[in-house]
Amino acid sequence: MSIIEAIILGLIQGLTEFLPVSSSGHLEIVKSLFPNKQLPEESLMITVVLHAATALSTLVVFRKEVLEIFRGLFQFKWNEETKYSLKIVISMIPAALVGLFYNDAIESLYDGQVRLVGMMLIITGLLLFLADRAKTSIKGVNYKSAFIIGISQAIAILPGISRSGATISTSVLLGIDREKAARFSFLMVVPLIMGKMAKDILDGAFAQTDVAIVPLSVGFFTAFIVGLFACTWM
Repeated sequence: MSIIEAIILGLIQGLTEFLPVSSSGHLEIVKSLFPNKQLPEESLMITVVLHAATALSTLVVFRKEVLEIFRGLFQFKWNEETKYSLKIVISMIPAALVGLFYNDAIESLYDGQVRLVGMMLIITGLLLFLADRAKTSIKGVNYKSAFIIGISQAIAILPGISRSGATISTSVLLGIDREKAARFSFLMVVPLIMGKMAKDILDGAFAQTDVAIVPLSVGFFTAFIVGLFACTWM
């Protein structure tokens, strides 16, 4: 991956992560246009690193909410922050299990399968269509809905299924307020992506691939900066 390619991918990730259009799907489409093709494991690693950049953008933009959650947690009381944190943990379970047990199968999906991406984008569009016609509500996320939203996040591992689109649409279809759904969707992915990054580092995955660190760093920085503006605008 060249530096120019890294910048292009970083721009796409930063712009599309916070829109219900599947950033991973658009990344795969653009990767397929590049002259130098990556191995599936390298392609997935690039995607994960770029998602980590926008997860960091989310932390910066939602720093007040994140600090409130941690402040509540360290009071060691059964308060609203503790409950919210538990809901986020519950939402992570489906995707974490899929990642742990089906990592090789996931890697095979990130091999320039543009047809698959196209099909999944159509499904994303249908989800958004249904959610757009759902009744508005002021309901918040409960433990049961957190798990169901987590299942939609696990399904969104498929390139072309928008993670934010799937999770927010599922939330709205469950009767959850759109603003609360968006906030939960953006926060629930942060520990999951950071956990995946930590696992890859501990497993030595970065050392086992031919992805150059400089283009990867440039892509990360680009996605982070663009993600800051996109998340703030959202």
